[in-house]
Amino acid sequence: MAVGARDYIDKLLVKKYADEKVDNHDTMESLVDPNKMLEVMNDVATIQRNMFALSQRLQRTCYAINARSARYKDGTNG
Repeated sequence: MAVGARDYIDKLLVKKYADEKVDNHDTMESLVDPNKMLEVMNDVATIQRNMFALSQRLQRTCYAINARSARYKDGTNG
């Protein structure tokens, strides 16, 4: 995927908005403590990792139960 102006209209828009300032992060004060945000993100990642491990364990357990209770038919017609 290419980045940049490809046609005449895109080039005009780039030229028009090249010097516009859309966000001024220097004057904004964050409403959320960055350390608290990283802590929450870490908690979410830990929960997702644990849920994935639990899902894998449950899948293996169900597979083992189904394999143990399976009844196989004789392949011969008789």
